[in-house]
Amino acid sequence: MQLDLNLLAALDALLEEGSVAGAAERLHVTAPAMSRSLGRIRRTTGDQILVRTGRTMTPTPYAIAVREQVHELLQQVHGVLAPSRELDLTTLERTFTLRWHDSLVALSGPALLAAVRKQAPGVRLRFIAESSIDTRELHRGEVDLEANANRPTVPDIRVDRVAETQHVIVARQDHPLTRAKAVTAAQYAAAEHLTVSRRGRLGNALDDALARLGLTRRVVATAPTESTAFEFVRGSDLLVTAPESTTRATATALGLALLPLPFELPSAAVYLSWHQRYDTDPAHVWLRDLARTALAPLTDSHLRESPEHPSGRTSR
Repeated sequence: MQLDLNLLAALDALLEEGSVAGAAERLHVTAPAMSRSLGRIRRTTGDQILVRTGRTMTPTPYAIAVREQVHELLQQVHGVLAPSRELDLTTLERTFTLRWHDSLVALSGPALLAAVRKQAPGVRLRFIAESSIDTRELHRGEVDLEANANRPTVPDIRVDRVAETQHVIVARQDHPLTRAKAVTAAQYAAAEHLTVSRRGRLGNALDDALARLGLTRRVVATAPTESTAFEFVRGSDLLVTAPESTTRATATALGLALLPLPFELPSAAVYLSWHQRYDTDPAHVWLRDLARTALAPLTDSHLRESPEHPSGRTSR
């Protein structure tokens, strides 16, 4: 099959305008020429695309289903054919898909969206939930940016370390450990614990750190998100250990106590990841810069000031 990219532009205009006349005006062609393009699109797709209902035309279910995909494909084609064009944020129309950890969406998503809307009102953001299994949406171009604690190691995925924070213990306000002058590692290990894991993992780096001290802890359950885990903590003697910056606001709102971890543990990092195909895409570069700015406040103040804990870019 020989594909005419002009049909993609025509289809995008038809779906956006909802009429042959409107699409023709948008692409600066005659109405008969646009009508012929619609006929070719119908023959190519096997679908009517637009059907007349009274004096207006209505998109078919197929047209509605592919409208956003067609628009994004056209934007990608423009990026390939004009990679050096100057980015005009005031006219930019594009939808970005972001798969961020739920706590990062809650804490930094509003700031990112506000910055995007202020600079590029035609840009839309799709925040989607993380998966419990490893997926390849970054490779396939279905996700533009990931933000979580996972550092990808495959060569075609770029990654920036954009923020980091220390871990804290989260417990109910009247938990026995809240009355201790200083929680010891032994007291911490002797308590019962809940882990936060979307994959249901019962162990993590905390257990390795305790093992080096000759200690073990008992994990009685896992929860898929921090907010869910905190509900278990509110009515029990369970402890949850989580990154302070993504935990403090929610835990405080729920009336929970935050205690310092009584042993050394590497800080929790936030990584921003994308596929290398977007390295020089002007719009993607712009979005990455805004995302870094939105996520940067998650770094603890003492870590920002410490040369041993760089929180800026570590790789492309």
